[in-house]
Amino acid sequence: MKEFSRTQRVGVQIQRELADIIRREISDPGLGMLTVSSVDVSPDLKYARVYVTALGGSLSIEQTIAKLDAVAGRLRHHLSQRLTTRTTPRLQFVHDSSIEYGSRLSALIDSVAPVKECEK
Repeated sequence: MKEFSRTQRVGVQIQRELADIIRREISDPGLGMLTVSSVDVSPDLKYARVYVTALGGSLSIEQTIAKLDAVAGRLRHHLSQRLTTRTTPRLQFVHDSSIEYGSRLSALIDSVAPVKECEK
């Protein structure tokens, strides 16, 4: 079994901590329910690309990403208090479209080949 690299371990830890920090620190109802789906950390641990999805918010995904980018410094500060690394990566938020893509793909498959019920 292959071991996780340091950047992967740090990415998983950032994902966990950021999800909690966002839930506790950002109280904008327009954002809806935010999910941190994954985090990619650069090899030098200076940058972290944070993939998020938003459900049920009144803001567009572009507005949501812009709002997260605006508070990235504050989120990074809270994150620095929870991480054990020497430096805390700069955060860049990106929309994770994999959930929407999966939904569209599933709908296409359902429209082409309807599921037949099993006879009992």
